[in-house]
Amino acid sequence: MIVGHINNCEKELYSPVLIAGLKFLAQTDFSKWENGRHEIDGDNMVAIVQEYLPDIRENRKAETHGKYIDIQYLVAGEEIIGYCNLTTEVEVAEDCLVDRDAVFYKALTSETDVRVLPGMYAIFFPWDIHRPGCVSKPGISVRKVVLKLKL
Repeated sequence: MIVGHINNCEKELYSPVLIAGLKFLAQTDFSKWENGRHEIDGDNMVAIVQEYLPDIRENRKAETHGKYIDIQYLVAGEEIIGYCNLTTEVEVAEDCLVDRDAVFYKALTSETDVRVLPGMYAIFFPWDIHRPGCVSKPGISVRKVVLKLKL
């Protein structure tokens, strides 16, 4: 997992794939984009624009992905994203890798909270369990772009 701010992405050392994704996020005005899935480079880079009201942790699913790296970029609002390293001790609740490129997990024992504010991003690799959409402050809605980068 990597957490950073979009204003610093050109100063940080990342792989070419991550650099391309972060540049896209930094150079794009998402205020006029409709919610939903937008192919940027076929299925190699896909942006999913979302607006929602974060919920309590117990109502949010912890997940990983097999084919994509997630860059979760907060445009507006505030949320907590839970994070946990994927280990053999973590129990799978639902395996949807084939249909939805997602595996969902049962209770996590060592989950860390990452508070994400506008302009911040969190990068999650296939070995990073993440639980997005957790409430930070009640009543604050979120506008977010999840950029999917194919491995």
